[in-house]
Amino acid sequence: MKIKYFSDTDTAHIEFTKNRVQETKEISETIYIDLDKKGNLVSMTIEHAKDSAGLPEFSFKEIKNKVA
Repeated sequence: MKIKYFSDTDTAHIEFTKNRVQETKEISETIYIDLDKKGNLVSMTIEHAKDSAGLPEFSFKEIKNKVA
């Protein structure tokens, strides 16, 4: 996964796969998703990211399965 933030436009772009984009869907006025030919999520674009997505508070944590 790659996350890019463009401060000049306050836009975040999250890339989940390298698959070719077949279709872009508008989810809301500020969120767009890109899908491949099978309908799988390729990437997401968030406009006005600081306000609408809480970008200044972004963090990532991987939760591993606990083996009993």
